[in-house]
Amino acid sequence: MVESIGSATIRTGVSSVAAVQPAAKAAPVAKLAPVTKQAGTDAAQAPGALASAMAAEPPVNADRVQQIKTALANGTFPLSPSTIADQFIALRYDWMSRNEQA
Repeated sequence: MVESIGSATIRTGVSSVAAVQPAAKAAPVAKLAPVTKQAGTDAAQAPGALASAMAAEPPVNADRVQQIKTALANGTFPLSPSTIADQFIALRYDWMSRNEQA
């Protein structure tokens, strides 16, 4: 049941709060083994190798592009104007927040 909002104060049953008990002392954390670097995992070691690996393949998935083109031609690609508009608004807000940080 929902009570209407008015100028009268709502009175409910008030109960006392129990005294707070101190927390038990925490046990010490076990020491962790040191982290070791594995060869080839640090991108800062070989930025040229990373760039050449990224340039080996195009940034566009040609198979996925062809699937989308076929779906658009067949009329089976799900286009929702409201979803597209929502994404544009979200991108705009994200862009605006990034400009304010700079």
